Amino acid sequence: MKKKRASSPASAESAGDLLTILASRFAANKGRHKGIRWADVQAKLDASPEKLAVIARMEQTGGEPDVVGRDKKSGEFIFYDCSAESPSGRRSVCYDREALESRKSHPPQNNALDLAAAIGIELLNEEQYRELQSLGDFDTKTSSWIQTPAEIRALGGALFGDFRYGQVFIYHNGAPSYYAARGFRGSVRL
Repeated sequence: MKKKRASSPASAESAGDLLTILASRFAANKGRHKGIRWADVQAKLDASPEKLAVIARMEQTGGEPDVVGRDKKSGEFIFYDCSAESPSGRRSVCYDREALESRKSHPPQNNALDLAAAIGIELLNEEQYRELQSLGDFDTKTSSWIQTPAEIRALGGALFGDFRYGQVFIYHNGAPSYYAARGFRGSVRL
């Protein structure tokens, strides 16, 4: 079955297309969201058009968002980018605006933090990235920037993760660096 991309949930038709994609993904990946019913997720999506728009942007940039849990205190559903590899529409970006502005030559088009903010998501942190990796094998050929502690960023570095040799690896790199195979993953709560 060919995957449709929703352009924007502004119209009922495109919102319906996105909901169909999300429902199919939810059903095909039950291990990611044990004990959660799609009807409950859809009810929240139907009541939150602004969050549906964020999830549409996640989908448009190749994130393949899916429910990965529910916050026990707030009751919010948690969506992560669950594409097998780092989202294709978010690669070749350095870490943040400061890193982008520091590039003297060959700067990338964008940076992970600004692009995440434009989409309406937050980069996964190390704990979330490891949690995602417990749900499957992600980033086996790519890598993804993750939230970097201020003390590391102050020294010019940034963190990224990937999955190789049956292990999750968290590495460091200069924040201005960018690669065709490195993007970022995000999360949103609903």
